[in-house]
Amino acid sequence: MENQQKPTNKIALNYGLILGFAGILQGLVFYAMGKTYDNDWYKSVISIVIMAVIIFLGIKEYRKNNSGLLSLGQGIKTGLGIVLIGTVISVIYTLIFANFIEPGFIDNVVELQEKQFLENPNMTDEMIEKMSENTRKYFWHFTIGFIFIFSLFLGFIVSLISSLIMKKTDEEVSSI
Repeated sequence: MENQQKPTNKIALNYGLILGFAGILQGLVFYAMGKTYDNDWYKSVISIVIMAVIIFLGIKEYRKNNSGLLSLGQGIKTGLGIVLIGTVISVIYTLIFANFIEPGFIDNVVELQEKQFLENPNMTDEMIEKMSENTRKYFWHFTIGFIFIFSLFLGFIVSLISSLIMKKTDEEVSSI
């Protein structure tokens, strides 16, 4: 018996919105705590756990809505759709944050970067100035690119693992 797989669009949209708004909430909480510029490891761990839970729940809902069936491809597609929508929302928030909520954001990042460079005895003043200039000039290109690449890579890994855990096909059901 061949089951028709349902589209992932609605689930990806709903869970992508949840992921995006969870990222915004996390950013606002860290901003309120004065932790925006801190490179603490726990901030990354929290983000990864939130992403993993939301992707897992989205794939689980897809499987539930698809008569308990889930192919590896559909699971990955659902997970990446969730991540893509959540990442677009996070990037938009980051642009709004840096331009309106914290207008000195890039200058503060450059200042922190310069402090780190000054600790390196191999860095000359000219090198520090050139790197600061490049950071100001290309900040958004690198930041947005990095956010998308890292999020999609991590989302793929989480989607793959979640899909492997929850995978159930017609063949597996009919062989029981």
